[in-house]
Amino acid sequence: MKDKRTYTNAKEHGEDMSLENEVKIKHEPKEDRGSLDLTFLLEQHKREIWEYKQKESEWVKIDNMFKGSKKIIDELSSKLIKQVKTISDLNDQITKLKKELADKSK
Repeated sequence: MKDKRTYTNAKEHGEDMSLENEVKIKHEPKEDRGSLDLTFLLEQHKREIWEYKQKESEWVKIDNMFKGSKKIIDELSSKLIKQVKTISDLNDQITKLKKELADKSK
């Protein structure tokens, strides 16, 4: 009696006749590096640096939005002040014209 089967046809050559490939034990690699391992520390610091760069970019974005909003508010405030002054001048002219019209009609 044979221990392993042999191939009888050329077509069977691609098939595994033994059981050695039937059962595969998959182990996830464990992190065997300790907290003092230099490569582990470098990777950890790179992650931290990347996180800080992300936060910094978000802060820069918010700061730019704030500066832009502040500039818009300043421009609108100056235009509003000019409009109020123009309205005041027009009201003064209306008052003067009403007086002149009243004086002419007397």
